[in-house]
Amino acid sequence: MKQIGVKNVKLSEYEMSIAAHLVDPLTMQITWRDIAGLDEVITELKETSFTGSEETLVPGLQTPAAAKGVLLYGPPGCGKTLIAKATAKEAGFRFINLQPSTLTDKWYGESQKLAAAVFSLALKLQPSVIFIDEIDSFLRNRSSSDHEATAMMKAQFMSLWDGLDTDYHCQSQKQREQILRLILDNERVDSGVDLVEISKETEGFSGSDLRETCRDAALLCVRDYVHTQDCDSEESIRAITQTDLQRAISKMKKSKTAGAQVLLHAALD
Repeated sequence: MKQIGVKNVKLSEYEMSIAAHLVDPLTMQITWRDIAGLDEVITELKETSFTGSEETLVPGLQTPAAAKGVLLYGPPGCGKTLIAKATAKEAGFRFINLQPSTLTDKWYGESQKLAAAVFSLALKLQPSVIFIDEIDSFLRNRSSSDHEATAMMKAQFMSLWDGLDTDYHCQSQKQREQILRLILDNERVDSGVDLVEISKETEGFSGSDLRETCRDAALLCVRDYVHTQDCDSEESIRAITQTDLQRAISKMKKSKTAGAQVLLHAALD
């Protein structure tokens, strides 16, 4: 704790367990400049983190303008984890990085205590960001079929959670274009590449899909270099072309279609 500038703070047994997942913002490399296509969300989070850290009041209001929490939801690969890390980094907040397994315990009543410890620790170390990846895996809709301990844990967690919902839809065509430009910024790209056209061909792709597509396109250049150049050649690897990107897009679409078929089959079973 002292290594990240935390001194004279007494922690309970459960808070110590959560503190093991604490990340110093100075050690994180991701910033808002490394994220493209989510400008609206970034602006909203900048305002939230600023008003929260500076205790700024909006004229005409008597309460702090900052929300107490942010729930990021959307399909996998759309940038939720990156946004959370960048927010903590840029704001200089301590980052509590949790998995659902951290908050579940086989002993009765322990999960509620761990859930409470998350927020009490964050309060002691404020300002801080609590990030729980795949939170839906243990905070699904409450129902009468829930085990008593599970229901109590959900109630405990939700009673401590109060804040703002931010929806992450799949990126628009313009957002995909921005993401592609960011990914390919330091790559050798042929002057004939039309990223506007490529962004139109990648409808439904997440940020992770776009990164993997660009990676596959770059690997096509490497593959051609390996197969066509002899060992003594000093020629460099060629630039990424429109054809490379379109071939990579085709590969990604096949992969996404195959994955959807597997999920459909599993659901039908």
